[in-house]
Amino acid sequence: MNDHEFLRVYDFVDRLRRPFLGVTDVEDEAAWRIIHYLMRSELEGYPVTISKLALVSNLPHGTAIRRIQGMIDSGLIERRAASETAKRFTLHPTARLSNLAINYAAETKALIAEIVGGRNNEEHEADYYFGAPQRGSPIIPPINLLTNRVTKGVELQFLLNDDNYFAAMRNTWSDFRNNLASAKSFKLVHQNDLYREGLANGARTISAYDMIAIDMPWLGEFASKGLVLPIGEVIRESGINPMDFHPSIWSTTTWQRVEYGVPIYCTIEVLACRSDLFESEGLPLPRTFDDVISAGRAFHNPAAERYGIAWNAAHRPLASSFMFFLGCCGQTVLSIRRTPTGYSTENLDAQHMRPQVDSEAGLLALDYMHRMLEIAQPGALEAHWDDSCAVFLRGQSAMGYVWTMRAAQFEAEVRSAVKRRVAYVPQPSGPGGTNTSPIGGFLLCIPSNIDPKRLPLAAEALAWMASREAMKEHVKNGFPVAPRFSVSADPEAIGSSQLVRFVGSLANRNLLRNWQRPPVPFYTGMERIIGEEVHDALSGRKSDRAALKDAQDRIERIVDRVG
Repeated sequence: MNDHEFLRVYDFVDRLRRPFLGVTDVEDEAAWRIIHYLMRSELEGYPVTISKLALVSNLPHGTAIRRIQGMIDSGLIERRAASETAKRFTLHPTARLSNLAINYAAETKALIAEIVGGRNNEEHEADYYFGAPQRGSPIIPPINLLTNRVTKGVELQFLLNDDNYFAAMRNTWSDFRNNLASAKSFKLVHQNDLYREGLANGARTISAYDMIAIDMPWLGEFASKGLVLPIGEVIRESGINPMDFHPSIWSTTTWQRVEYGVPIYCTIEVLACRSDLFESEGLPLPRTFDDVISAGRAFHNPAAERYGIAWNAAHRPLASSFMFFLGCCGQTVLSIRRTPTGYSTENLDAQHMRPQVDSEAGLLALDYMHRMLEIAQPGALEAHWDDSCAVFLRGQSAMGYVWTMRAAQFEAEVRSAVKRRVAYVPQPSGPGGTNTSPIGGFLLCIPSNIDPKRLPLAAEALAWMASREAMKEHVKNGFPVAPRFSVSADPEAIGSSQLVRFVGSLANRNLLRNWQRPPVPFYTGMERIIGEEVHDALSGRKSDRAALKDAQDRIERIVDRVG
């Protein structure tokens, strides 16, 4: 249960309790008012004083103070100094109270779903979702999906990445009012497992899934192996308008000029900066590699558990970082075609798939990574994306390279220490390069071995999930997807999130790039090699030049095998 869902349950219960006060006065009403106000203020980041909490309780002042003091003594509420020098204190729920409140919300949610939503009491509360009140025009799911589930018991099956966006998508389908599916119809797995299961599914006679998500750089492999269906005809019949997508984003759906998927969400890797720290020191936000290092050294204080940058330098994320930093130095990892606006990954042939990591730009990228390691958190060479995000989320670093999809938790997470204290900038440039904004994300594809009888339903679901209305709903809930121009330009959508506005501005200024990680059939092999060799260089097992040469030679061999 996330904080948005938690607040919806608690607000609903609060509305249910008010009429009951007209019947009888219950003794725990003051406790309810105190806990509800304290939890809501904590989630939304508002300070709570003891006098304000006493006023909210509706008890006589002296009685309220004694009640609150009793809750402090019993370990439900804690006092914290408003600042290091201030004598004033603010009140906060303890971990014990937070856990009790969340458990109560979960039990209440299950009861409401059983009564209102037609769910049986054997289903766990995590199998469905407590949605927001529906205002205005609701998003109406395809009638065929509802009819087939109700009359024939047919539920579409999904293989998706385990992240907050796809969890929200699962919640939309399993919302007890929609009744489109149960959460069990969605298999959310780690990205490594997603890749392996996607390949394994292609070897089955009949696909276990009606729709699968694939990481954008995997498309060349999945398409060339015939694991996903060409869906150009589905796109034309569905009414999806490719012109409504940023060209760099829509181009991620094609391999050798054939469309194989729909970009269900895009995420951009950017540099997140603690705006409060930069402002207090009078420092500008970084625009170059050297700016990052200079600022990081100014903030780096390991003795106080504060670090210059939160960085994920384990093998797999390290490979992406190297390719992105190479791009920041003006070079691509492969010899893809140069265009007036950058590079193109379309219609690649053997000549334009040769590696070029053993280069001066490669050495510049590695030099930056060595310097960044000096100002990173301990254990950075073993850290994955979620690990570095957690460091930044706890307020332990001044900067962090982060995908915008993960950055959404900086404002949404209950326990975030950086709410309303983060500014975002495009990736800083290296020598000879520019500020780039590399695109990541997932495509929704239909497996080529899908049961033909289920294909029409899968196609209808795909069109609905990629519709402007569905994407806008996700953006309003704080997910910075906005791959459609019509969504990123919608006033209601852009007003909902700083990240949504930032990503939309990058798209409008044509600053999104997809060429740093070209979707070639040997991408995963190339990624593994780069991760291993760069990791060896950063950990001191090889010199930078030796690591780049070995990476170049190894990638050359897999290109020749594929070639």
